[in-house]
Amino acid sequence: MSEIEKRFGLLGKNIAYSFSKKHFTQKFHSLGLSQYEYVNYDLDKIEDFNKMVLKDLTFLGGLNVTIPYKQSVMGYLDEIDEEAKRIGAVNTIKILPDNRLKGFNTDAYGFETSLRSCWTGKEQGALILGTGGASKAVAHVLKKMGVSFLFVSRSKTSEHMISYKEVSKEIIREHEMIINCSPLGTFPDVNAKPDLPYEFLTDRHLLYDLIYNPERTAFLKMGENAGAIISNGQSMLRHQADKSWDIWNS
Repeated sequence: MSEIEKRFGLLGKNIAYSFSKKHFTQKFHSLGLSQYEYVNYDLDKIEDFNKMVLKDLTFLGGLNVTIPYKQSVMGYLDEIDEEAKRIGAVNTIKILPDNRLKGFNTDAYGFETSLRSCWTGKEQGALILGTGGASKAVAHVLKKMGVSFLFVSRSKTSEHMISYKEVSKEIIREHEMIINCSPLGTFPDVNAKPDLPYEFLTDRHLLYDLIYNPERTAFLKMGENAGAIISNGQSMLRHQADKSWDIWNS
């Protein structure tokens, strides 16, 4: 074994931009854990999971999971926490003492903790942009908070979902919380944004973007121009990362 005592990492695709490696590297330094490291497991396809990740299992301390593998990774785990099952997505993997893998979802905790710091409680209804793993955690939290919501996707596949083409003035006015769970606007494609009729936004809206790089996405700028409350995903990521750390060390 190398001088590394424990390795943690992020599982995803095209994740060089990620906050996680910097966050945990700083955490290890502040805690004096010089023999801990955090790496990016950047996989082209989830089928590479066993070959690329499990080779480090003997000294692997835990994993975070990001786009696009929060749902597909579940098939590679030995056990899944009950809340993660209900959500339908995993973003944290704990290595159990017998080297079995257990999945958890800390996105829900991170999103709820972050949202409550900017939510006025007056916003009526929500639009969830995107249908990936993160959107499932967002929906879980909104249900818990008693906020009705619709998913918005490129194509409609269920009764609780509409397409971007169906988002009208009435839909925007009836859903005063809009949460971007899609990757649109992530660095370096900073001019991209979800295809919405932004001209109907008001100062009663709250726009929340799970993206944190850049700090103010094109989506958030449109909300800011309308006088809406805006928030990016930075605090959500800090909260979910700290929750992951607690799970790994419990």
